[in-house]
Amino acid sequence: MKKTTLIIGAGGVSRVVVHKCVQNSETFGRIVLASRTKSKCDEIKSELLDADIVTESVDADNTDEVIKLIKKVDADIVINVALPYQDLTIMDACIATQTPYLDTANYEHPDEAKFEYKEQWAKDEKFKEAGIMALLGSGFDPGVTNVFCAYAQKHYFDEIHYIDILDCNAGDHGYPFATNFNPEINLREVSANGRYWEDGEWHETKPMEIKMVWDYPEVGEKDSYLLYHEEMESLVKHIKGLKRIRFFMTFGQSYLTHMQCLENVGMLGIEPIEHKGQKIIPIEFLKTLLPDPASLGSRTKGKTNIGIVAEGIKDGKKRKIYIYQVSDHEKCFAEVNSQAVSYTTGVPAMIGAKLMLEGKWSGKGVFNMEEFDPDIFMDELNKQGLPWQIKEF
Repeated sequence: MKKTTLIIGAGGVSRVVVHKCVQNSETFGRIVLASRTKSKCDEIKSELLDADIVTESVDADNTDEVIKLIKKVDADIVINVALPYQDLTIMDACIATQTPYLDTANYEHPDEAKFEYKEQWAKDEKFKEAGIMALLGSGFDPGVTNVFCAYAQKHYFDEIHYIDILDCNAGDHGYPFATNFNPEINLREVSANGRYWEDGEWHETKPMEIKMVWDYPEVGEKDSYLLYHEEMESLVKHIKGLKRIRFFMTFGQSYLTHMQCLENVGMLGIEPIEHKGQKIIPIEFLKTLLPDPASLGSRTKGKTNIGIVAEGIKDGKKRKIYIYQVSDHEKCFAEVNSQAVSYTTGVPAMIGAKLMLEGKWSGKGVFNMEEFDPDIFMDELNKQGLPWQIKEF
């Protein structure tokens, strides 16, 4: 029987997911695309006129609305590419309807600049009772980076002692300042304190306190800054012998200067303030002033390079490898009308859902990416537009 795939969210990542699901229509069948703003769904549908796509309106903050939609369309899986604030409500709707669930980013509380898996992991028992699977973080980082770690553990190491996750976007969109995905999420992530895990405990740093220069293949040397990123939270549970894990992301000086100025004047605040008799949240107001990330695709040139460097032991000898993936912004836009940041998140979301629908990744409960066989996911990356490379030091 033909499947029905429900995709919630209609931003840049959603556009990629829809395009790639249509390219794999034998697995995904009919696509239902839903968002609070139906016109955004209709715009994506208009790019794929020959595809079997239905658009709907849904408030993903309202579990009952999501339940009604899942039942109405008889969804076989829910792909959540809405805001991370909505993860829990959508997960609850999936539990209520016994529908498999997938997302690309972990839950964030709208009133607190903090992200962690705790509240999603806490739903493990309910997913088991419902007899369904939830796959968390099936983007690139988190997502592919988790799979890279699992692949390294399976094929290259007896124990991995050190992991650095390295995320470089060398794209140029021509604006003095813009963010490559939701500005609210992006700026909260970047302006938060950094954290890394070493010797069994978490260590906190000030924002951008730790910097290193890394030579990214096909891009070159870039300043890379230590941030906290959610995939580390699950990887410390699942990688054998791990002594330290860190996450680095590249930023140009212009971006950092703009962000520092905005932070200094309070524009990154998440608490309501009074303005001419109205309550506004500064970072939400800033979001309305910045370019829409979805509009950056046609302007962005250059490449991304995201990967992991792993060091450890194999057969009693030290070993160090680098697994990475390079994408070109213009090539991504030519294929799916989105730049590489959205592409590198949307393609893995489709792959994760594909493996779930095909029964190749299966289980009951809440799972992270590294808990499954990495080989079939790595094969799909090569087939679906994200070819990867391995370099041994």
